[in-house]
Amino acid sequence: MLRLAWHSAGTYDVNTKTGGPFGTMRYKAELNHGANNGLDIAVRLLEPIKEQFPILSYGDFYQLAGVVAVEITGGPDVPFHPGREDKEEPPVEGRLPDATKGNDHLRDVFVKTMGLEDIDIVTLSGGHTLGAAHKERSGFEGPWTPNPLIFDNSYFTELLAGEKDGLLKLPTDKALLEDPVFRPLVDKYAADEDAFFADYAVSHMKLSELGFAEV
Repeated sequence: MLRLAWHSAGTYDVNTKTGGPFGTMRYKAELNHGANNGLDIAVRLLEPIKEQFPILSYGDFYQLAGVVAVEITGGPDVPFHPGREDKEEPPVEGRLPDATKGNDHLRDVFVKTMGLEDIDIVTLSGGHTLGAAHKERSGFEGPWTPNPLIFDNSYFTELLAGEKDGLLKLPTDKALLEDPVFRPLVDKYAADEDAFFADYAVSHMKLSELGFAEV
């Protein structure tokens, strides 16, 4: 559910004011994007619940699902503001981050395209504390942390601990350790879970509201 919310919102382009968290993930055209492999499962699971609440747009519903996923797994309370209007035109493919690339790519996607900041790259990377990658969907396999159903700061502690059998570290994860801006934040969040939770909640809200002001 968190991946669904992020991939819905993360298509926003601040330059063209297109894409974003406006419910287009319900269409096969967007679900068929390579980065969205497997998200049809989340969309299918949510549909019976969505039918019970027609007052909510799909855009709001998918973002609410991500917020709830964080909160029920022990993470921070993320502010949620409804009011997104569903759009009919899915974004073009290729706007989401490529896990095989480095920090320049992350900044191109998150800062130049989405309009977020460096700190958001690190905090949102920490969301990998939940869930696992699946080889048939992304080419990668395994969880990032020993307890992938618990939202905590273990993504950062494991990142600093180095390679471990059974735990995943993507190229984009390792790149955080090499950047002079990102690395101090990794150290900070590994040492202080409360600081991570506070900053994460802000970044998650920003991501979930990309383009919202233009609606």
